Amino acid sequence: MMGEDRRFGLGASIALTLASALLWGVAHLAAERRRTGLALMAAYVVMLAAVLTVFTAFSTHLLSLAVQPRWLIWLTVALVVIALLWTSVIIWSFLLVRPARSDTVGRFLSTTLAIALCALVLAPTAYAARLAYLSRDVVNTLFSPSNTAAPVLSQDPWNGAERVNFLLLGGDSAPSRPGVRTDSMTVASVDVQTGATVLFGLPRNLQQVQLPEGPAREAFPFGFTGGGPDTPGLLNEVFQYAEDHPELVPGAAKGRRGPTLLKQTVSDILGIPVSHYAMVDMKGFAELVDAMGGVQVTIREPIVYGRHREGLLPAGTRKLSGQEALWYGRSRTDSDDYVRMGRQKCLLNAVAKQADPITVLNSFERLAAATKRAISTDLPQDLLPAVVDLSQKVKNARIRSLNFVPPLINTADPDWYLMRRKVSDALEEHASTKTAPTRSPSATPEPDSPLNLDATCA
Repeated sequence: MMGEDRRFGLGASIALTLASALLWGVAHLAAERRRTGLALMAAYVVMLAAVLTVFTAFSTHLLSLAVQPRWLIWLTVALVVIALLWTSVIIWSFLLVRPARSDTVGRFLSTTLAIALCALVLAPTAYAARLAYLSRDVVNTLFSPSNTAAPVLSQDPWNGAERVNFLLLGGDSAPSRPGVRTDSMTVASVDVQTGATVLFGLPRNLQQVQLPEGPAREAFPFGFTGGGPDTPGLLNEVFQYAEDHPELVPGAAKGRRGPTLLKQTVSDILGIPVSHYAMVDMKGFAELVDAMGGVQVTIREPIVYGRHREGLLPAGTRKLSGQEALWYGRSRTDSDDYVRMGRQKCLLNAVAKQADPITVLNSFERLAAATKRAISTDLPQDLLPAVVDLSQKVKNARIRSLNFVPPLINTADPDWYLMRRKVSDALEEHASTKTAPTRSPSATPEPDSPLNLDATCA
């Protein structure tokens, strides 16, 4: 072989093998295989140019591609092909420039180097392929494959809507009661152009809730009253009641009855169409927090937790474990539902801000497993790219909130007309500020404004 004829020494063999791993074709040129060496260099430059182009010109679309199973498969295939080509070049280069057969020590050292270089290429590729597989598994588990009833158009995924409304739920269960209670209910109304968001918080204990027209209203013509002592007729019971009584939501499959009826009910309450929902199970949420290494929050007043006051979260800024975060969002001891609603928003906001890319990558497998157990939603897969793009806008936009709690609303006898008017006023006020000068996030709203900036989080 040409490498044997040239009789490369140990130093030259190591240098050329290493150089060929960094720039394909170097060893071939040294071994006087110029045509092959130049071809490998050209292929290497083209590959690097393609990769850099993807990560620069198309960087804004990478997150969108990462939630599409088809693209995740192509990404995995591309990574494997590149890794195999790279290791083939390393091995080929090593065979050309390895020391003479008589140099036993030189051959051993240069062979060790070639194996190590191949491992350096294959190990991250295997890790990236594993992440792609886990991502695809999460997407396929959480999101329905398609939504044939309303196909998503890439040029207008929101079908001409100026705003899209998502119902965000926090589900809780207890050994003493069957099923799930949606103790946290918030509608996020998002401007599809700017990402500006208004959050409408609904207390769990709203009573006399009018269910949507059809079998549900026929069963409860004067408002939802529940089905016995275990269901006294609060808004947080509608989800599970629908799951237990399929006749209220004809045509809906098990697991979809509760979300369907609750979305329709909340739509009627607020007077705006609710398109999709996402629910976080509180116990699963604790696993998510532990998977990301805890979450840092600022506690303004000491919080007693545990059914028998067995713990205390002192005031101050501190990192909470999953169990502590669960009680931070759950505890009503020495407080009430409305204080808890504020803490839950703070907690979700803190998790979203602290789930940075490094944290996610370091705990990706645990996060993926916890996510599948903790979250349920009716978002279709073909809408995910649009949701990812919208979430990036929301990150950089203003978020305002309006909570329907006393004294604004009497939860035992709600003024439904007032609630719908407040929602309409809030969205109109948001629309009027699109062209007006942006106020500082810490600015105080006008006294007659229905929007209150969420000041409960530090």
